Parts: sequence; C-alpha cells; structure tokens
Amino acid sequence: MEIIQGSLEYFKEYKLNNPFLMNGMKDAIFKIINAVNNREKIVVYGCGDVDSICGISILLLLLKYLNADVEYFIPDDNDNEIGISKMALNNYIKYLGADLLITVGCGGNSKEEIILAKQMGISVIVTDNHEEVNSEIDAIVINSKNKACNYPFKHLSSAGTVFKLCEAISMYYKMKRVYKYIDLVMIGTIASKEPIKNENKALIDIGIEDIMNTNNYGINALLKINKISIMDMETAISLVNLIIPLKDSPRNKDNARIAVELFTTRDSYRAIQIAKYLKKECLK
Repeated sequence: MEIIQGSLEYFKEYKLNNPFLMNGMKDAIFKIINAVNNREKIVVYGCGDVDSICGISILLLLLKYLNADVEYFIPDDNDNEIGISKMALNNYIKYLGADLLITVGCGGNSKEEIILAKQMGISVIVTDNHEEVNSEIDAIVINSKNKACNYPFKHLSSAGTVFKLCEAISMYYKMKRVYKYIDLVMIGTIASKEPIKNENKALIDIGIEDIMNTNNYGINALLKINKISIMDMETAISLVNLIIPLKDSPRNKDNARIAVELFTTRDSYRAIQIAKYLKKECLK
C-alpha cells in the first residue's frame, strides 16, 4: 500500500509540519485503513477533559465520514485519567467487539492494559501528548514528546496529535475535508495549556479565523446560545470554559460524553438543546 503525501502547500502556507514526520504514522495509517476497509470495529478511547473531547470528536467525525464502524468510550474511572482502564477493557470494550482501539491523549504508560487488549485480540494505536514513561508498550505510538520521535514540534495537544493523524489519513485518501476540523483543534489546543507557539499558534490562529464560518452544528449552537458574534483569543478561551463547566463536578464524565455528542451530531436542534444544557451547567 502506497502512502500518497500530496501537496505540501497547505503546510508551508500555515506553518504546519508534515504529519508523516511523526514516528509511527505510516504504521497507524495502514492499520486504520485496513480496519475501515474490512469493517472492523474501531473504538476511540479518551479522557473527560476538553482537549481529549475535541480529539475524540475529530477522529469520530472523520472515521464516520469514511463509513467506518466506530464508537467511542470515556471511562468513569478517574484514576485512569491518562491511562487505559482494565475495568473498561473487561467490562465494556471487550463486549463492543473491538478490533482496533485508538486512544486520545492517554495510554502511553499502559503497558499491562495493552497486553490485556492484545490477549483479547484488540490492536492498539496510542495517540498521546504526555511524556511517555514506558517505551516498551506493544502498540503503535504517535506522540511528539517521545524522545525517539523526529517530529520537529514537541508541544502538540491531544486534539493536535489526533489532527496530525487525521491529516495523514486525508492525505492517503486525497481529500481536504480534514481542515474543516481546525476549529475543534483550536479549542482543544487552548484547553490543553500547551505553549501557544509555533505549530500550536498556527492551529489556534487558523481556528479563530475560521470558526465563525464553521459548519459544525455543535460549535454553531455554542456560539448562538452564548451570543458570540466575533472571535478572538479572549473569546476563544471563554468558549473553552463553556464546554465542561466544573473540573471537580461529579457530572464531569457525563458532561464530557454530552460534549462529544454536541460536536459530532448532525442534528441542529439537538445541538441547540445540548448547548443550552451546558450553559445551564456553567451557571450552577
């Protein structure tokens, strides 16, 4: 299978790096394309923070566009915020019939859990943006912070890392659709608290420029319900804080799942209802 890298004009214009500079990217693309073509069950596994929510949403939107058999999962176990939960593997993901598990912003240290997944017949792709402690995990790892990774920018968010994966997928399929998700990348990158410089700054600048013309029903609903008519960095930060109201709220994981629905729904009425709910949660 040949990877077609296409034109690099977009990268040059917006100061974005070629996703194929990321270690593990080609292997990940082969694995995902094979899963899509063979109708294998793909499960996207993430955390309950805004950065991961945006990354999960981007990957879901693109894979659904490719007609993949895909679902997502956010665990309730707070102790596994940046790892894969054995409980989730045993009690949920196994029963989904997962063939491929793709993590978003977690899993870089989950050696034992990945061994368990393999024993269940589940292949694993880890996309993470945390410093990886265990370099011996039996998975394809995409993480710019890995010392062995040659990617020139080391501070991508979870959403940014997933976006690079989606860029590579779109290059294989020769489509430009992935760039419509820049608004979600912008939100995730701001939420991540990663340094706003170099590629992160480019992603945020493009997102701020494009977001008022978004065709994402969820983002449009947030803008409408909160009466946002112009976008700048200050407003973008406020938008981030409208998604998951309280970090220590017992409803945090429920709100995270609702936010994923917000960003992936194709129903404008449903998006408005979710945006109203999240605004009410913010006022509590």
